Amino acid sequence: MGYSLLGLIILIADLYAIYQVLTSGASTAAKVVWTLVILVLPVIGLIAWLIAGPRGDKARI
Repeated sequence: MGYSLLGLIILIADLYAIYQVLTSGASTAAKVVWTLVILVLPVIGLIAWLIAGPRGDKARI
């Protein structure tokens, strides 16, 4: 039960990150790269996106 809940949380966070990447003002190439990183490495990609991902004009909290 615990692992499935953790997996669900990671899935939701990854879907949110992919949505944010695709709706950002970044270039198409950057969107493709970030989406692939998040899909291939779900946890590490999410952390990398949170630290250095495309933010457009200003960071949103």
